[in-house]
Amino acid sequence: MKAEVETQTATGVAPRERAPRPVATGTRIGHVHLKTADIDRVHHFYVEILGFDVIFRMKDALFLSAGGYHHHLGFNTWESKGGSPPPPGTTGLYHVAILYPTRAALGDALRRLAEAGWPLDGVNDHGTHEALYLRDPDGNGLELAWDRPEDQWPKDKDGHLSFSGNRLDLEGLLKEGLGAETKAE
Repeated sequence: MKAEVETQTATGVAPRERAPRPVATGTRIGHVHLKTADIDRVHHFYVEILGFDVIFRMKDALFLSAGGYHHHLGFNTWESKGGSPPPPGTTGLYHVAILYPTRAALGDALRRLAEAGWPLDGVNDHGTHEALYLRDPDGNGLELAWDRPEDQWPKDKDGHLSFSGNRLDLEGLLKEGLGAETKAE
């Protein structure tokens, strides 16, 4: 039996379907831990290109953070050293979304990727957020994104989100990222 849909949640978004016993408000994803084939290779990508800090490193594991959290991303070779990505057509992780605090910070990530010659798989302006899609060195899907303020999210008359597939202004995003680089220096 489906729970009746409430008109609004704590965030102002009306769910299309409420769970019969909803999880506690404020629950969030704390960190993601991924298998990798090569610790040094993911270190290069996530630390030297994207700019995450190393919180702890072992021979076969790496824990990374943004802003001093115990770890946002963990990587290990415990079962995967030298391994290959899962073949297409199998279940598993689609992508990890890394949420940047501002549009300028996302633009800075775009600049870093461009400088490293790292390819993008796609880009999108979803209305609620702008996103860059790519693969990490192990083939894991990544979405690098920033959320617009909630009062700007596109909603229908009932308060349900209505995601859009608008064209992302890459040039404007990159310009904001260049401005973020200048401020950091």
